[in-house]
Formats: sequence, C-alpha cells, structure tokens
Amino acid sequence: MKKIAVIMGSDSDLPVAQKAIDVLQAFQAPYEVHVFSAHRTPDQARDFSRSARQNGFGAIIALAGLAAHLAGALAANTTLPVIGVPVAGGAFSGLDALLSTVQMPTGIPVATVAVGGAANAALLCLQILAVTDADLASRLDDKRAVDAQTVLQKDAAVAAQFNASLS
Repeated sequence: MKKIAVIMGSDSDLPVAQKAIDVLQAFQAPYEVHVFSAHRTPDQARDFSRSARQNGFGAIIALAGLAAHLAGALAANTTLPVIGVPVAGGAFSGLDALLSTVQMPTGIPVATVAVGGAANAALLCLQILAVTDADLASRLDDKRAVDAQTVLQKDAAVAAQFNASLS
C-alpha cells in the first residue's frame, strides 16, 4: 500500500491531525507526519509535494487553520490527491480556513472535508487507495458494516428507553 502524508501547517494542528493518524493506524496504513507551512517554509512544502509520488506516497492530507493555504500550495506541486482539512481557530472559528481550502482555482483540485474532519480525510485517502487494493476495499466495507451495527444498537437502546411507555 502506498503511504499517506499527514501535513500540518503548525504543530498546533496536531490534536486534529491525531484523528487522521488514529484512522490510518487502525487500518495499518503506512503514513508520515510532517509540519510544513505554506508561508513560513514554502520551499520545504514545495519540495515535499514535488517528490511525494517518487517517495511512495499515494495521497496527502493537509491540515491548516486561518488563511489555510497549505493544501493549495501542496496541490500546486503534485498530481497526487490532496485532501484539505480546515482547522478551527481565530476570529472566524474555521470558516476562513474552510473557504481558503475549498476555493481552489481550476486545474489545482483539493478535496475538502469538514472543519476538523481529519478522520474523514484519512478515510477518503484510504478509499482512493482502495480503488486498486481489494484487501483495503474489503476492510473499508467491514468498517462500514461495524459502524452501521453500532448505530442500530444505539437505536435499539434509545427505542427501549423511550418507546416502552407507548405500548
């Protein structure tokens, strides 16, 4: 399986990034975690994304708050899938990061998940890699089935608590 990069604009994004890391670990997916800033370390961010494919990566998760240009900066230098994760913070509670991440120019796509949606970013990367990996696709199917069963168990518990008096 190809590696997945988890790139943060700042180490303050680590609590959100940890949600993606947890998913990748649960699927035993190879990954690397780095801190590169689109503004403070643009050369390192560019160099990483330019060489990512040759270095065995199949997708990149980019987490950033506020102006949140990291996902676009990485996507500008690779044709690998880049999934942006806007991080809440500042005066706009992540809305600025969301808009900065989702508004990419034609030709430089960035898939964007919800503010703080790092777990979904990891799952999306895994789904992309599962297009050519039947074992990974099967494990994703299994996770969906477990998730559905968990919801049904919660439904049964809530229904037993509140619907018993209706009989």
